[in-house]
Amino acid sequence: MAHDLPGWVAELTDPRRASTLDELADRLVPLAEHAIDVSRRLQALLNELNDPFKRDALYGRVDRLKSRSGEAMDEITAEIAASGAERVERIWADWLDRTRPGDRGSGRARELRRRLEGEIVPELTRRQRDVAEQVAARTSSALEEATQTLLTRVEELAKAVTELIHGVLPMAREGLALASRISGLSTRARQVGRGPVPDEMREETVEITRTFDEAVARLELEWATLGARSATVRAALRAAEETAFSHVTQAMTQCVEELAPEHVRVLQETEARAATLFDRFSES
Repeated sequence: MAHDLPGWVAELTDPRRASTLDELADRLVPLAEHAIDVSRRLQALLNELNDPFKRDALYGRVDRLKSRSGEAMDEITAEIAASGAERVERIWADWLDRTRPGDRGSGRARELRRRLEGEIVPELTRRQRDVAEQVAARTSSALEEATQTLLTRVEELAKAVTELIHGVLPMAREGLALASRISGLSTRARQVGRGPVPDEMREETVEITRTFDEAVARLELEWATLGARSATVRAALRAAEETAFSHVTQAMTQCVEELAPEHVRVLQETEARAATLFDRFSES
C-alpha cells in the first residue's frame, strides 16, 4: 500500500518549485543534510560490519571457545571425581548398615575408615585421574581442530565482507560529495541576492535534485540490503563459534562413552577391594 504525503509537502520543500532565491537556498539545505545522514548511516553500518573481524574480536572469539571448552572439561572431571566419591560413601554406608549402632563411632570404625582412605581411595583416585587425562587429551586435540576450523571460516567470511565494504564505501562517499554540491548551490543562491531564481540556476537545481533522488534511493536501498547482510554475517559468526564448541563437546562425549565401561569396572573393583578389606578387618 502506498503512503503518499499531502501535496503541500512537496510544494513547500521541493527545490524545483522554489520561486525565489531565498526559498531555493532554504530548500536545498535539508537535501544536503539528508544526503549526509544516509551516507553516515551507511558508513556506520560498514564499520559495524567490520567490527567482528578486528584483531581483538578475533582473539575474544578464540578465548571464548577455549574458556567454554575448559568449563566443560572441568564439569566432566568433577563428575568423574564425584562418581568415585559417591561409590566410596556408598561402600562405607553399606558397612555401617551391617554394624551395630554402638560400633559406628568407635575407634574400630575410625580405624577402618582410615584404612579405607589410605588403601582403597588412592588407587581409585589414580585411575580416575587417568580417565580424566585421556578425556583432556582428546579435548585438547578437538579444541585445536575446532579453533583452526573457526579461524579458517572467519578468515573466509572476513575476505567476503572486505570485498563488500570496498564495493559499498564509494557509494557512501558519493552521498557526501553530492551533499557538498547541494550545499555549494545553496550558498551561491544566497550570494546572488534576492528575487526570482535565474533560469540557469533553476536548470542546475532540476539536475541536482534528480541526481539527489536517484543517489539517495540507491543509498537507502544499499543501507537496507547491507543491514540484512550484517545480520547474516553476525548469525554466521555465531554459528561458526557454536559449531566449533559442539565439535569439542562431541569429542568429549564420545571419549567419555568409550571410557565409561572401564570406569564402571574400576568402581566395581574398588567396591570388591573394599569388601575384602572389611572382611579382613572384621576377622582381625
